[in-house]
Amino acid sequence: MTEETELSADDIVEQKAVRMAKRETLLESGEAYPVSVPITDTIAAVRTAHEGLDVDVATGVTAALAGRVVHSRNTGKLCFAALQSGDGERIQAMISLDAVGEESLENWKSLVDLGDHVFVSGEVITSKRGELSIMVSEWQMAAKSLLPLPNLHSELNEETRVRQRYLDLIVRDQARQNVVTRATALASLRETFTKHGFLEVETPMLQTQHGGAAARPFVTHSNAFDMELFLRIAPELFLKRAVVGGIDRVFEINRNFRNEGADSTHSPEFAMLEFYQAYGDYNTVAALTQELIQNAALAVAGSHVVTWNDGTEYDLGGEWKRISMFDSLSQAVGSEITPETPLVALEKMAKAVDLEVKHPTHGKLVEELWEHHVKSDLDSPTFVMDFPLDTSPLVREHRAKKGVVEKWDLYVRGFELATGYSELVDPVIQRERFVEQAKLADRGDDEAMRVDEDFLRALEHGMPPCGGQGMGIDRLLMALTGLGIRETILFPLVK
Repeated sequence: MTEETELSADDIVEQKAVRMAKRETLLESGEAYPVSVPITDTIAAVRTAHEGLDVDVATGVTAALAGRVVHSRNTGKLCFAALQSGDGERIQAMISLDAVGEESLENWKSLVDLGDHVFVSGEVITSKRGELSIMVSEWQMAAKSLLPLPNLHSELNEETRVRQRYLDLIVRDQARQNVVTRATALASLRETFTKHGFLEVETPMLQTQHGGAAARPFVTHSNAFDMELFLRIAPELFLKRAVVGGIDRVFEINRNFRNEGADSTHSPEFAMLEFYQAYGDYNTVAALTQELIQNAALAVAGSHVVTWNDGTEYDLGGEWKRISMFDSLSQAVGSEITPETPLVALEKMAKAVDLEVKHPTHGKLVEELWEHHVKSDLDSPTFVMDFPLDTSPLVREHRAKKGVVEKWDLYVRGFELATGYSELVDPVIQRERFVEQAKLADRGDDEAMRVDEDFLRALEHGMPPCGGQGMGIDRLLMALTGLGIRETILFPLVK
């Protein structure tokens, strides 16, 4: 049976029952799930070693390998199977009456199904059609599959891909490549940081205070300490503690959790990079961010021009442009907007375009209006510079512009990829900012920060001038591949 037609739920139940019976037969005569099999080779290594063989060649070389059966054809005295390794490489196994004997051949026919892992040993040959093959002299079940594979000739729908990623990895080359691409990009980030003298650290995921970003946290409870804890929304405040302690160049690639909506660019659980550089500022970290991303593109694609999943080319090369948030918004609406623009005027502008802003402040209205009027026009990599002060409680006020802070957001592919700051290191001003945030929290703003006394105590011991950055790893992969966020996360949270 080839199992290459779509199966109904009843068919799957019936096939599981049949396979369970085969499992029992295997257990009676030997093993259905042996602890190991005597492999000496990989499919990829055999293919590399025998590349370019002519048709119908016997090499005299014996290989012993294992793989998952993804195609099967039984024709009397000769059976054919395509074996696939975890990296997607395939090789044909040929099981003949002459080579294995009648009992072994019949066992293959009666016990082996698509999806099973099997061990085979035999001579490496090419078939009469020129296909690299193993002429099997011995075979063994390595792991019996109790459920059938999906149709290998049909695309899995998106829900199946994200809910059953293990099937996606088995049947789709792109799914496996996404995992490799992510690992390659992460290795590149670490290599670039090492070149610049940064140290990688780990900070707590369970925190007594949520902070480091404007986000709603997940709340949990520690039985051991009998206290409320928060899942980390950002590692910022702990990484800054490390800078206070003398780790001048520090980074972390971490998991963050934000109890907010999920869409094509947001996931409640996500991977993030944050780094801090003593004696740097937001210009310093912008330059390093560009280098990090461009190096990752080179590692993944061999070029600063990456090719997305749909075939579109996207250029991450060159020097990326920088625009002012206030200037670009002013240009988009046709009138000047500054930090001194009255709140009532901003509220009127928001109402005119049906923007609803929870707990509106001057800064929130400016940012929401900017996203409405400007964001959609950004395609090439762009640093959006100089944000409102009241939405950036951890950022240094601009050295020359009143009412704004030295913060940028990097937009790539039309979405926010990273944010960078000249960090606020004055503990007195930081306390004032925290107090203002606490007032917002008391008025019902779930995203507002609280006063973090331990962090303030750290700042009071002296933190050097510093630049910092945060970048979503999942979004970096989106920029490099053109995929949605659920495709770049191996096992995304789904409802």
